[in-house]
Amino acid sequence: MTQLYTGLALYGASSALLVEAGFGLEPWNVLHQGLAELTGLTIGVVSIIVGAMVLLLWIPLRQRPGLGTVSNVFVVGIAMDATLALAPEAHTMAVRIPLLVGGIVLNGAATGLYIAARFGPGPRDGLMTGLHRRTGRSVRLMRTAVEVAVLATGFALGGTVGVGTLLYALTIGPLAQLFLRLFAVPSKSGSKVVATGPSERAILPG
Repeated sequence: MTQLYTGLALYGASSALLVEAGFGLEPWNVLHQGLAELTGLTIGVVSIIVGAMVLLLWIPLRQRPGLGTVSNVFVVGIAMDATLALAPEAHTMAVRIPLLVGGIVLNGAATGLYIAARFGPGPRDGLMTGLHRRTGRSVRLMRTAVEVAVLATGFALGGTVGVGTLLYALTIGPLAQLFLRLFAVPSKSGSKVVATGPSERAILPG
């Protein structure tokens, strides 16, 4: 439980660091940022609203949420807004570049923490695996299709796309896999159990 909520809080904080860096966000936060610009709401509040709406799509897909799924909707958005409220604005490259690198690495660590806790996938990950089961298409294809659509929509609404978006896409898979092994939850026999199956593959590119 501690691992789950630490991971979700750090995920929100890492996303806030990427916002502060200003080099581009991961696809879903490009959408959240674009909607925030459009509505005047904070990016964290938009993240919560979108997460809840995505969770409703689980009903026709016959997906069952876990504690981690529902917690993801709220904790990530709250942590993101809290971090943005506390962090000073970054203007110089000497600050923005470390924020970008630190945000991506922390995001990978946070992903490993909350997935390895095995309390259920996030709402967006479950959407991809649900589409995979309903359509018979590969998780990779569903993930790519969803995230391209989300990225394009967010960019059209004013979300930030840039070198940070590309760097995130190239590195988050290996980073998350590394931290998944590091934070694997020990089983009763003493061996470590790493989260496996469609929910993991939906998050990890490559």
